[in-house]
Amino acid sequence: MRRILLPLVLVPGVLLAFVATVGFLWWQSLPETEELVLVSPEVTDLVLKTVATGAIVPRVEVEIKSRVSGVIAELDVQPGEHVDQGDRIATVRVIPNSASLESAQSRLRTARIQLDAAKTELDRVQALAAQNAASGAELQRAVTNHDLARQEEGAAATQLRIVRDGAAGRGDVATDIKSTVKGMVLDVPVELGVSVTETNTFSAGTTIATVADMTDMVFEGTVDESEVGRIREGMPILVTVGALREARIPGTLEFIAPKGVVKDGTVQFEIRASIRPEGDLFVRAGSSANAEIVLDERKQVLALQEKALHFEEGAPWVEVQTATGGFERQDLEVGLSDGLQIEVVKGLSGGEQIRVSATAMDAGGPRRRRGR
Repeated sequence: MRRILLPLVLVPGVLLAFVATVGFLWWQSLPETEELVLVSPEVTDLVLKTVATGAIVPRVEVEIKSRVSGVIAELDVQPGEHVDQGDRIATVRVIPNSASLESAQSRLRTARIQLDAAKTELDRVQALAAQNAASGAELQRAVTNHDLARQEEGAAATQLRIVRDGAAGRGDVATDIKSTVKGMVLDVPVELGVSVTETNTFSAGTTIATVADMTDMVFEGTVDESEVGRIREGMPILVTVGALREARIPGTLEFIAPKGVVKDGTVQFEIRASIRPEGDLFVRAGSSANAEIVLDERKQVLALQEKALHFEEGAPWVEVQTATGGFERQDLEVGLSDGLQIEVVKGLSGGEQIRVSATAMDAGGPRRRRGR
């Protein structure tokens, strides 16, 4: 019984699979037909622009540094506060070097000994001069030596105060770190108790705070070498800040770097533009931003979607629908393109129905269906 049923089940199954395979291959071999897609030229504005990436930064940003080495004893400001020129930012407590302190103290002791000796000699010569036992030259020499010794004692005392306290005690105190400009405190990279080094010939010193004028901001970014030849100083820009997506800040291009820098395999040129935030809009320093630079524009011109164009030896043409429903070739003269639409200078008057090419549809246009 099993020997009889097995062929009866197996043979129809194989035949069914064969027929299904043949049918699938036949369906796949059917030619593809395009849906009829027509577009028309329309009057619109065309704007050709490039986008530069960068950030919003203050035009002037100053790092306030210490003039003495020591430890931060007081901090008078926090990021976000406004300061005027001359306002105190921090106070540094000087921790003198042991060798320098001992040397200064030794110099002061020596100077005082020399001053005492000069004073004693001056008193002796003055007593002799009163008895006409000393010449005028000897008296003058004694007075000079005494004045020099007194001057040396004062210099040694000042040096000791500088080593020990960080200042000579006259005028501004070097341990008071003051702002050199007016603006907003952007950053205070030190904390209480942190050791700082002074600014000198061999070291830039420790930055106590960064102060900038937040009312004068600029956009700094880069453009590709393919676009740098089409921009120039004075061109208007629109800046979009990443943190303020709805705000579009106008500005003016004011600098284009004469030398490019290779970045990620392409040559980039630095640009800078002044910006003018409107109203009470506050833009934080360092915010990432994009700047749109208008390279060229056309107002109210006849334009056509670029996907409708064909090219033959560089000359553009389109397929225009005729009154009978067919299509005929129409050569065009085109102008400015924004990447999606292109200006039609000659060849169309408006209102024509133009067929979109199959290549354009495959690149993202209408769907295609299979048919016989």
